[in-house]
Amino acid sequence: MTTISVDALLATVASPGSATVPAPRPRKPEWLKIRAGGGPRFASVKQAVEERGLHTVCQEARCPNMGECWGHGTATFMILGDICTRGCRYCAVDKGMPTELDLDEPAKLADAVVEMGLSYVVVTSVDRDDLADGGASIFAASITAIRERAPGTSVEVLVPDFRGNCDALRTVLDARPDVLNHNVETVPRLYRRARGGGDYAITLELLARTRAWAPGMVSKTGMMLGLGEETGEILAVMRDLVERDVDILTIGQYLRPTDWHLPVERFVHPDEFAELARIGEAMGFAHVEAGPLVRSSYRADRQLMKSRAAKAASLEAS
Repeated sequence: MTTISVDALLATVASPGSATVPAPRPRKPEWLKIRAGGGPRFASVKQAVEERGLHTVCQEARCPNMGECWGHGTATFMILGDICTRGCRYCAVDKGMPTELDLDEPAKLADAVVEMGLSYVVVTSVDRDDLADGGASIFAASITAIRERAPGTSVEVLVPDFRGNCDALRTVLDARPDVLNHNVETVPRLYRRARGGGDYAITLELLARTRAWAPGMVSKTGMMLGLGEETGEILAVMRDLVERDVDILTIGQYLRPTDWHLPVERFVHPDEFAELARIGEAMGFAHVEAGPLVRSSYRADRQLMKSRAAKAASLEAS
C-alpha cells in the first residue's frame, strides 16, 4: 500500500472553491505519514454519502484518516449542513450564515447507515447558532431514525455546546445515544485566539450535566496539541475533565488546513502522546486515545470497547 503525506491526502478532499495552489508548509516529521486508503469499501462509502446529499466531517474537516476509515467502511456523518456559524481558527469547515436545514436528513442518514452495514456510527454537526435549539432536535431525530432502521448499530454523537442551552442538551440525551461527545479542543488560555464563540466553562458544564443527567451513558471529549499550549495547561485540562467524570479522552496533533488558520507551533512527538495517555488513565479516564493522527472519531468503536472493558475491570477490582 502506498505511503503518502498528510498534505497530499488533504489536497484530494479540498472543498470546492479552495485555493488550487498549495501554500508552503513547514516540513512535517516522518510520523505524520499515513497510508492511503481505497478499494471497493472506500468507493461504496463515497457513493452512499453522495447519492443522499449527505456531508461527512471526513471530507469537510479534511481528516487525515479518511482513506483508512472509508476503506474500512466507516464514516463520521455531519448533519445540519456544511456551513458553520462560528469562525474557529483551527477548523477547515466553511464559515458563514447557513441556509440549509433538511428535515429529511435523519431518514437519509439512517438509510445510508443501513446500506453501508455500519455497526458503529458517529454523528456530528456544524455549529448552528442561528437555530433556537442549535440543531438538537435534528440530532435526536437522527439517533431515533438509526435506532429504528438499524437497531444493532451503536450511535455516538459529537455535539456543539448549544451555547449552554440545557433544554437542547436534554433533547439529545433523551434520545439515548451510546456515547455523548463534546470536544474541549484546547486549553482555556487559547480559547479566545483559537475557538471563537466557544467558552471553556460552558464546555465543562455540558460534560458535567451529561454525567449527572445520563449517568449510564459514556461521555467523551477531545483536544488537539500544537497550538502553543504548555504541558502544565494540558494536565490542568485533563484534571478538570476527570473531575467531571469523563470516560474517554482523545488527544491528537493540530494540522493547519490553510494559511488563514492558526500556524502549528510544534509537532508533538509520539512518545509525548503515549506519556499523556499513560498519565490520563492513571488520573482516572477509562480510556485515553492519544497520537499524532488521532481524531475524535478515529477508531471510535474500539475506543468505546476499551472504555467499557476498563470500567468493568475497575468494578471487579473494587
